[in-house]
Amino acid sequence: MKNPYETIDSKVSFNGKIIDVKVDTISLPDGKTAKREVVLRGDATAIVPIDEKGNVILVKQYRHPAESIVLEIPAGMLEEGEDPKVCAIRELEEETSLIAKDLTHITTMYPAVGFCTEKLHIYLAKDLEQGNFNFDDDEFIEVIKVPLDEAIDMIYTGKIIDSKTIVGLLACKRFL
Repeated sequence: MKNPYETIDSKVSFNGKIIDVKVDTISLPDGKTAKREVVLRGDATAIVPIDEKGNVILVKQYRHPAESIVLEIPAGMLEEGEDPKVCAIRELEEETSLIAKDLTHITTMYPAVGFCTEKLHIYLAKDLEQGNFNFDDDEFIEVIKVPLDEAIDMIYTGKIIDSKTIVGLLACKRFL
């Protein structure tokens, strides 16, 4: 059976540092065509680190699109050809100085499936030990610990607004 949403034409309209943008012309089931703008972005990982006391380790950092400091779980982009689990291990230590002896994949999601190709692999990190911070040059991160139930409450009070953090916190409850 032929896919009624076939890509007829595709043109990259923007090349940036962290994203590219293309405009596709696609066929529709009724025989017409439509334009679709697609943000091309590599995949990433996010980690829900839980310490031995049941606290989740969160990072606070400035996010320019929100023009505010945002509370979120540690996360980062996969390097080309990198296994998501390896990326999760690296990003957890870089942003929180923690190393997880127990790392479990809990879900994979598209944070913005309507217009972006990025896939996000979310992990639960337990049995944590001290490692070393290694922030990127343009990262200014504060690490905080919050009881998991309090962090989940922060979703409903609007203190946590980041989609990967919301999904990660809610999904990790099933694995604890």
